[in-house]
Amino acid sequence: MTRVLVVGETLVDVVRRAEEAPVELPGGSAANAAVALARLGVEVSLATALGRDRRGALLRQHLDSEGVAWAVDPLVLDRTAVAEAEIDDRGTATYRFDLAWRLSPDVAGLGDEGAEPPDALLVSSLAPVLDPGAAQVVDLVTRLGRRCPVVYDVNARPAITGAGPGLWEAVRTMAALADVVKASDEDLGVLLPSAGPVEAARTLLQAGAGAVALTLGEDGSAWVDLDGVVELGAPPVEVVDTIGAGDTYGAGLLAGLLREGLLRPGERGHRWPRAGLLAALDLAGRAAAVTVSRAGADPPTLSEVEG
Repeated sequence: MTRVLVVGETLVDVVRRAEEAPVELPGGSAANAAVALARLGVEVSLATALGRDRRGALLRQHLDSEGVAWAVDPLVLDRTAVAEAEIDDRGTATYRFDLAWRLSPDVAGLGDEGAEPPDALLVSSLAPVLDPGAAQVVDLVTRLGRRCPVVYDVNARPAITGAGPGLWEAVRTMAALADVVKASDEDLGVLLPSAGPVEAARTLLQAGAGAVALTLGEDGSAWVDLDGVVELGAPPVEVVDTIGAGDTYGAGLLAGLLREGLLRPGERGHRWPRAGLLAALDLAGRAAAVTVSRAGADPPTLSEVEG
């Protein structure tokens, strides 16, 4: 099985819908992506942070049950992070956060020359932009990225990080280390509000990214690299809510790129065959469509996507 290391936040989503009692569900961008990868048949380990509390125990039980391994000891926080998700009548989630971000010092060992590298490294959301953990993540990716391909899911959260030059600089730093950057049109609107999605993607290419995968909501997705733009429409779906949709898309894209043999260590800047890209984009889109069709971050299994 392919081995992927995921780095990023794990938290509890407190989901609030009109006229319903709040519900606590496992969440967090990196945790959602790790679960999605596991359900798609990818062997995955997670470097994340939890507290020694009831919510931390809930998340550990959830990830253990999904077959996600722990890359390092996650119990490093005073309390487990929480995101309050308000769901509107269109199923769109708006978040408020209470969290901190740092990793066990042992995470540095994952980048040692003597450690076997994974087949791919997925860096998600707040991991490279929220201190003090951001410095740990950038150091790990700088060292490990020489020996394995890196995918970076931007997933901008301006409510936590702000939306000014500091955020853009942190994103640009990580993008320059990534073979593939995945971002939504909303993410890029936060980072570069005066640019359209494709123009913003090309700015990330100029920063050093190998390629950029864009999600465009109902308009589907696009892939932008030095050879041009590849577009793919979105599958028809009735949206229940959007929690975990972007995380599922990123996991599906990574799984698809690995399946098609398009992620190779030490080959930044290589040409991306269009047939393989379309297959990877299609897998990602179909996986995300299943997630938005049901409540919460509940990504599909491979049989659900291919059935």
